[in-house]
Amino acid sequence: MASLMRNFVFLTRCIRNLRGGSQPILAEASDGNVYVCKFSDNLQGPNLLFNEAAGTELYFALGLPVAPWRPLWVSEEFVDRNPACWVQTPEGSHRRNSSLCFGTRYLGNSRQALYEILPGSYFQRIQNEADFWLAWLIDACAHHTDNRQALFLERESRELDAVFIDFGYMFGGPCGLEAPPFRASRYRDGRIYRQPKANLLMTIRRTADNLDNRNLWRKLATIPDGWKSQSASAALSACLNRLADAGYVRECLDVIVESTHTCSHERLDPGYAKFPPLSVLPSGLQTREQIYGVVA
Repeated sequence: MASLMRNFVFLTRCIRNLRGGSQPILAEASDGNVYVCKFSDNLQGPNLLFNEAAGTELYFALGLPVAPWRPLWVSEEFVDRNPACWVQTPEGSHRRNSSLCFGTRYLGNSRQALYEILPGSYFQRIQNEADFWLAWLIDACAHHTDNRQALFLERESRELDAVFIDFGYMFGGPCGLEAPPFRASRYRDGRIYRQPKANLLMTIRRTADNLDNRNLWRKLATIPDGWKSQSASAALSACLNRLADAGYVRECLDVIVESTHTCSHERLDPGYAKFPPLSVLPSGLQTREQIYGVVA
């Protein structure tokens, strides 16, 4: 444990519990920053932490704003000192395990207003509204099973910048097995999706085409091995295959844009993607054991 605490930033103070099915907490860490923390022994599924990390890196690689993340060590001492953060089940409270948790930097501060839900009059102040179209494409290709979530940071000028959060239900959900309709991953308030211009859709297609998979895989290699599984890697690989297929991306965007008018729940033919399931994995990483050297 001592060596882990030397190699990783670790939790020092639990500030409060946060709402959500993963039972996250807000906590301060040894680097002096405050993080929203999600744990490996959550009740939602084994891929949750991998999805959070990989989803954040994928969004960042495609130029979308996200909060920085890092693995954080949860010590036995921290768990014992903070029973309020233990797992809550219908049978009662259960002590958490000492392990690495996923921590994303908390965006709130006393100098800048932070919004989760906006009144209608605020939408015209969002500066990166167009990013929600690219986010929807990514989520659709990733089989994101939940609504897209974002926070809005207010500048001194009162303009708003959206930052995307919560990626645990990407890549087929926390268990990696679901294939939801495209509409499942849209942002809940449809007013964010004003009719996109043709040049925006062209820019989105070009962005997907220019994704640097090699650099992305280098970033993904930093995800702790204990968070990885065969289903997580396969779902991520399938997502990258879809994003690499220009025809799939074009059809996907057409379905997404049309669904904002028709409220259609159509999905693309799952057989449309042309690549084999693991074709974008680096050479020599075709199996879970080769990738991770562990058995789930």
